[in-house]
Amino acid sequence: MTKIVINICYGGFGLSKAAWERYVELGGQAEWDGDMDRTDPILVKVVEELGEDANGMCADLVIDDLPAGTKYRIEEYDGLESIETEDDIKWSVA
Repeated sequence: MTKIVINICYGGFGLSKAAWERYVELGGQAEWDGDMDRTDPILVKVVEELGEDANGMCADLVIDDLPAGTKYRIEEYDGLESIETEDDIKWSVA
């Protein structure tokens, strides 16, 4: 299984100051990257360790699991995120 961190409330993905400090302490990048790898093992560890204290302003971070090798994308609307897999898409054929 692959663990993926997403934000499940309106507002947007973000880490608290304590979570960011712990992330850097564990060896994560020292500068914010808006396209942060949500499967980053250090990020996952921080969210697991800190729980709700990992949430940045207007964030509610959770960890979802997907089987390794699953194609997915993170869908976002006003900061609220969900995971969409290729099985979730109804394909049309031309």
